[in-house]
Amino acid sequence: MARSFPITANLYSFFIEVGELSHFAGRFFRELFSRPFEFREFLRQCYQMGNKSLILVSITGFILGLVFTLQSRPTLMEFGAVSWMPSMISISIVREIGPVIIALICAGRIGSSIGAELGSMRVTEQIDAMEVSGTNPYKFLVVTRILAATLMLPILILIGDFIALLGSALVENVKGNVSFLLYFNQVFEALEFRDLLPATVKSFFFGFAIGLVGCFKGYYSSKGTAGVGRAANSAVVFTSLLLFVLDFIAVFVSDVIYG
Repeated sequence: MARSFPITANLYSFFIEVGELSHFAGRFFRELFSRPFEFREFLRQCYQMGNKSLILVSITGFILGLVFTLQSRPTLMEFGAVSWMPSMISISIVREIGPVIIALICAGRIGSSIGAELGSMRVTEQIDAMEVSGTNPYKFLVVTRILAATLMLPILILIGDFIALLGSALVENVKGNVSFLLYFNQVFEALEFRDLLPATVKSFFFGFAIGLVGCFKGYYSSKGTAGVGRAANSAVVFTSLLLFVLDFIAVFVSDVIYG
């Protein structure tokens, strides 16, 4: 009798889940352009994901700017390069740190919320009731949430980046007596189009990944309250891993394009 090794079984289940997730994503693109368009539900999800995540993103961005500047300032002072602080901070936050950190925060806030909500609807058989009544639950529940997450995350990242730069400017104003006008003049001189474009493009993919995985885990949640908890937890874990993979691909592609 063949022996089943845990590593082999885990790899097998992982690839099965990746295949199911790919099929789930393919169904999203098929349903996206078909009628009816649930525009009202889409707007409601945009409000839920965007407006209710704004305070969390703002606080995260502000603390990120404060901490990053406070940690970097002593090192730059040793080399007499404090004047490069606005350029370094702005490029680092806009290119990499801001999008990744804020996407991870939103994965915990939005991804777990979607997973728990759809998981609860699956457990209480609300999704089954929608199918019986002739409503397309995938169109109403999944497409609207994925599309809202895809569109709202870039906006949240832009807001978070700006607030992070405000936090950094505050530290420079207090520590280095640098005016806000001078700080942001140096910031806009340092930033180029090739810094903004890759970060903005990959933020759309981050939002799509958060919405897709959260909906997938919740939509196919197992029965019982424990299944809802597992759906919310696995949505955050799987999304976080996927965000790092997408970030690596985005950095690699932008490096190839821009050299």
